[in-house]
Amino acid sequence: MALTSQDIERIANLARLELSSAESERMLSQLNGFFGIVEKMQAVDTSGIAPLSHPVAAIEDVQLRLREDIASEPNNREANQLNAPAVERGLFLVPKVIE
Repeated sequence: MALTSQDIERIANLARLELSSAESERMLSQLNGFFGIVEKMQAVDTSGIAPLSHPVAAIEDVQLRLREDIASEPNNREANQLNAPAVERGLFLVPKVIE
């Protein structure tokens, strides 16, 4: 998959970025380079290879240190919302930003 300059313009528009022509060309080459790396990685046959739970697991046995899933902090919702400009039913009220 290769991007075109029109794709870069559309992405920049969606991201609300103003890119000069030099920046646009640089982004085009960088993104196409990233896609090239991904295509090379996808071309490697990984059938029969089990996924690793940790990157170091290929070198040595890794024992994951798991802890109990318990709440260790008290609920300070009211104290945390004291300085909020607007709160309703325990939720922060914020202005609508999506048009």
